[in-house]
Amino acid sequence: MSNGRASYNGLSEWTCKKPERELVLKQFFQGITGWWKLIALPALAKLGFWGIGAIALLDSSTIPVPMDAILAVYIWNNKSHFWLYCLMAAIGSAIGGLLPYGLGRAGGELFLLKRINRERFDRLRLRFERQEFLAVMIPSMLPPPAPWKVFIFAAGVFEMRVLPFMLAVVAGRLVRWLILSVLVLKLGPGAVGLVAHHALALVAGVGLLAVIGFAWWWIKKKRSGKLLED
Repeated sequence: MSNGRASYNGLSEWTCKKPERELVLKQFFQGITGWWKLIALPALAKLGFWGIGAIALLDSSTIPVPMDAILAVYIWNNKSHFWLYCLMAAIGSAIGGLLPYGLGRAGGELFLLKRINRERFDRLRLRFERQEFLAVMIPSMLPPPAPWKVFIFAAGVFEMRVLPFMLAVVAGRLVRWLILSVLVLKLGPGAVGLVAHHALALVAGVGLLAVIGFAWWWIKKKRSGKLLED
């Protein structure tokens, strides 16, 4: 009887302390976010090419940041080296993406199924089986609010090889940020707002181009197969 009462008391104590633990965790993450914005981010920003690479790495792996806005400032302040900033950011993003990719590869299928339904999961699997490179590259081209990390996590779940994975991320990010660079060089840093305002239209446009590109690739593959059979 005493053991049952002790268990009940322990459960009650755990339940009562749950809001307190949530408050402590919330304060902890707020502290981390404050440290990142006030100390780490300004320090990395002073490192030039290496700094944008490090910021992109952290953005892809753990702490999300407004990458387009930060990159736009770099490009505007050093227009002649815009391509180098884009390249370093793309490489940093690919390296940072190895964290969610690795988590997915370590056994993230159940976690992924909690985030998306079975039907979408099967569509993702089919997409990776047919053309895994495009399945990673195309989401890497899209600005927020595209769910980039879902596709990166899925790349690990469906066991995409590391080198093609990183090349796909670099290629997609490079296309995205080179387009941003052109807009910034023409319109100034305010081009970031233009991209954000028309994000859904951009996502739809790139998605349409992806469908057209995949259809073209599939038809070409079918025709070449028939020629070989003849």
